[in-house]
Amino acid sequence: MKQWNYQFVPNQQILKDKINGSYKVGNLIYDANIYDAMNTDLADLPFYKRWLPTNQDARILELCCGTGRLTIPMAMDGYNISGVDYTASMLESAKIKASAEGLDIEFFEADIRTLDLPSKYDLIFIPFNSIHHLYKNEDLFKAFKGVKSHLKEGGLFLLDCFNPSIQFIVEGEKEQKEIARYTTDDGRNVVIKQAMKYESKTQINRIEWHYFINGQFDSIQNLDMRLFFPQELDSYLKWTGFTIIQKFGGFDEQAFTDHSEKQIFVCR
Repeated sequence: MKQWNYQFVPNQQILKDKINGSYKVGNLIYDANIYDAMNTDLADLPFYKRWLPTNQDARILELCCGTGRLTIPMAMDGYNISGVDYTASMLESAKIKASAEGLDIEFFEADIRTLDLPSKYDLIFIPFNSIHHLYKNEDLFKAFKGVKSHLKEGGLFLLDCFNPSIQFIVEGEKEQKEIARYTTDDGRNVVIKQAMKYESKTQINRIEWHYFINGQFDSIQNLDMRLFFPQELDSYLKWTGFTIIQKFGGFDEQAFTDHSEKQIFVCR
């Protein structure tokens, strides 16, 4: 898939609040079976594992953990990792999967903008492009400050997001395109077609996913995403007190360039 590989675990509180009265992600996208069947890629897992503390007793926190796509394999490797997500149904699926593996993982149902957990952590990460669902600057700042307050002295903060491509946006507005076709564990054949329109004033990419299930049109689900341009996001991290140790353009840790599809940060 091109630049916008729509694998993510967004924070649903923002969606429920309907920030600006309209920006949101559709409920069907939170269907655990539909989500898990689409989001099978683990290309980011080796990257995040490379940055985990060498001491496996260290405390790790994944924000926007969803159904445990990364949390569970890290816990299986012996790491003391906890997960946070706002969506109860996603967390329930994560707990079931963790239990099936004999894992005792602490999952918290919480809003990352108002994070208030009893512990501090050696490493906190927000994977899977999740910050694109923080639509307003103040929400992003609240999330970053929450991360900072939950990090131990010298702890690391990692996150990944897209590097906006004007060319991709222009091409994406021209016509509806099929972006996914798969079968869920509960037997649903799903086809997703995408249409989008970019709002330059708000930097929101207004995306519609048209779902066809078992050969029939089902619904249109919104997948609105706030775009963050490189210098902008660098400044926001520094303004909230982080030092950017590394910035990569991909999960194989290549240098960030004009043509990078991703912005991947390692901060302290």
